[in-house]
Amino acid sequence: MSDEKIKIGITHGDINGIGYEVIIKTLMDTRILELCIPIVYGSPKVAAYHRKALNIDNFSFNTINTVEEANEKRASIINCIDEDIRVELGRSTQAAGESSYLALEAAVKDLRDGKIQAVVTAPINKHNIQSERFPFSGHTEYFQAYFDADEVLMLMVGSLLKVGVVAGHIPMSQLATYITKDKILSKLRILNQSLKEDFGIRKPRIAVLSLNPHAGDGGVIGTEEIDTIIPALDQAKTENILAMGPYAADGFFGSGNFTKFDAILAMYHDQGLIPFKTIVVDEGVNFTAGLPVIRTSPAHGTAYDITGKDEAHFGSFLNALYLACDVHKNRELYKTINKNPLPTGLPEELLGAKDA
Repeated sequence: MSDEKIKIGITHGDINGIGYEVIIKTLMDTRILELCIPIVYGSPKVAAYHRKALNIDNFSFNTINTVEEANEKRASIINCIDEDIRVELGRSTQAAGESSYLALEAAVKDLRDGKIQAVVTAPINKHNIQSERFPFSGHTEYFQAYFDADEVLMLMVGSLLKVGVVAGHIPMSQLATYITKDKILSKLRILNQSLKEDFGIRKPRIAVLSLNPHAGDGGVIGTEEIDTIIPALDQAKTENILAMGPYAADGFFGSGNFTKFDAILAMYHDQGLIPFKTIVVDEGVNFTAGLPVIRTSPAHGTAYDITGKDEAHFGSFLNALYLACDVHKNRELYKTINKNPLPTGLPEELLGAKDA
C-alpha cells in the first residue's frame, strides 16, 4: 500500500446551485490537503462569482490546465467551460446543464485514464443536463454506462446506516416488473462485495426490505415477497451472503432494528431514501457501488432556493470527499490482503498420505 496522497476530482455540478458553495466551504479547511489533492473541474470565473456572492475573501483556487500541474498544498481548479458563461443563481438554464456535463466529461476521462483516483460529483439538475450526450436519469446511470458496468448499486452511506436500493431512478409505474429475483440477487451481490472491499467489513449482515405493506401479510397484500424476494434471499444464502428479511419498512426503521445490520437493501428509491435522509439529515453520502472506479456525491440536490445565501450545509459534501479517500484506501488494503490467499483445503499429497 502507498502512503502517497491521492488526487480527487471534483465536478462543479450545476453552476446556479449550491455546488460551489459546498465545495469552497469544504476546501477552506486546509486539513483536507493532508488527505488528498483536490482538483475541481469547473470554472475559475464561476468560482470567483460564487465567492463574491458569499463574501468569501480568504480562499482562492490554484488555476491549472492539467492534473499534472496540481499543487498538493492548494486546492486546484481546471477550466472546462466557456469563460463567457452566465451565472444565474437559483435558476435552471440550458447553459448550466451544458457546463455540468462538460465538467463531468473532463473529470471522468481523467478518472478513466488513471490521472485521478476518484470523483466527487456536486449536484446536477437532471432536467437541464439532458442532451444526446447525457440521456441518463442521473450520475449513477451515466457512470454505469461510461465504465460499461453490468450492474451498479446506489448506496446511501451515513455513520448510522447504509441503504442500497434495487430500483433507483425508476418510475413507480414500472416497479412491479422491474423488481425480479435476479435483480434483487444482483444488487445483493454488489452490496455484499462492496461492504467487504470498500468498507472493510469481513462478514456483512444485510437486511432486505419488503415491497408491500406489512411484508405482504402472507400474500394478503401482494405476493411479491413470497414469489420474488424470499426466493432471492434463499439463493443468496447458498452464495454465503448473509441477507435476512423481508422486513416491513415501517416497523424496521421505527423499531430501530436497522442498527443491527451493516447495510439495508430497500426495494425502491423513496422506501430507502426517506428514512435514510430523516435519520442521517445533512451528513449522508451517495456512493455508486459496483463500479471499477470510485464515485461519491453529497446526498442533496442543487437547492436553488438557498443558492448564494450562505445557508448551505457542507457536511454531506465533506463526507463525500472523506468517503472517496476511505474507499480508495480500503480497496488497496483488500487487494493486498487477497493477493496471495491461503489455500482452502489440504494439499493433494497430504490427502493421499491420509488415504494410504
